[in-house]
Amino acid sequence: MAVLAVQHIRRMRGGAQGQLMLGADGQIYVVKFQNNPQHRRVLANELLASRLAAAAGLTVPQVELVEVSGWLVENTPELEMDLGRTRERCQPGLQFGSRFVGGLMPGQVVDYLPAEQLAEVRNLAEFAGILALDKWTGNANGRQAVFARRQRERRYRAVFIDFGYCFHAGEWRFEDAPLRGVYYRNEVYREIAGWEAFEPWLMRLETMPEETVWAAAGEVPPEWYGGDLAEMEALVEKLLRRRGRIRELIEGFRRSDREPFPKWGRGEQAGEKGDWKAGPWGSSIVGRVH
Repeated sequence: MAVLAVQHIRRMRGGAQGQLMLGADGQIYVVKFQNNPQHRRVLANELLASRLAAAAGLTVPQVELVEVSGWLVENTPELEMDLGRTRERCQPGLQFGSRFVGGLMPGQVVDYLPAEQLAEVRNLAEFAGILALDKWTGNANGRQAVFARRQRERRYRAVFIDFGYCFHAGEWRFEDAPLRGVYYRNEVYREIAGWEAFEPWLMRLETMPEETVWAAAGEVPPEWYGGDLAEMEALVEKLLRRRGRIRELIEGFRRSDREPFPKWGRGEQAGEKGDWKAGPWGSSIVGRVH
C-alpha cells in the first residue's frame, strides 16, 4: 500500500525536482513526481534499482510508493515543476518516495567529507558493491551518496541514493562506458586490491534469483512506464542476461585513465593478479553473456 503524503516541507535540489514531504506514517520522504523534467521512467528506475540494491545488502534508503492527492497539490503553491520557459503543477497520484536520510536534524547528514573523514567511513568497502550494481544496471550518471551519523557518533556511514539514471534514464537501454556509474572521488576505491574486495555484493548480484528481479519489477506501477508491460519485461530480460558481464564492466573501469584501484594485484588471494577470474557462471572469458 502507498504512503499518503500529508504535508509539503521544501523543494530539493536535483534535476528531477524532488520535494521533501511528510507521510501519514510520520516519516519524511524525498518524493519524485511522474511529471518530473527528467522522465516518467526515472521513478520506475529508482524503485527497481533500489530494491535490487537492498536485496544485495547495500545501504540504501527505504523506498515506498507515495500517494499525493489532488487537494494537496492544489493547496500547496510550491508543488510545481520548473520546465524552463513554463511551470507546471506537480501531477497528483502515485509517486516515488525515498526515506529522507538522517531526518531533519542539522549536521547529521552531509554530501561531502574531507579525505580524513572519508577514509574512516564505517562502510567504505560498500563503494565496491555499489559500483558492481551501477555497472550491472547501466547507471548513466555518476554515483551519488550521502553520509549520515547518529548523535554522539564520530564516524559516518555512506548511504547510496539516486538511481534514476540506471537503465539510461528514460531510454531503458544499456550504453556501457568505463567512467559511468562511478563515484567522483578515487579515495573510496583506494583499498580495492582484487576481486575479493567486491564480496559479498558481487556474488549476490551475479547469483540473484530471477524471481527476486521479477518481483522488484512487479512492484513498479505501470503508469510509471506508460503501461507497456512488454517494455518492462524486455528490460528485466536484458538485466538478467547482464549478470554475467558485471566483472567485465568493472574491469573496464579498472583499466581506465582514472586508475581507480592503485593497490590492485598486491593482495595474496588467488586470482587477484591480472584479469578477472571466473565468476559463478564458471567462465573466465571476458564478455560472455548469459
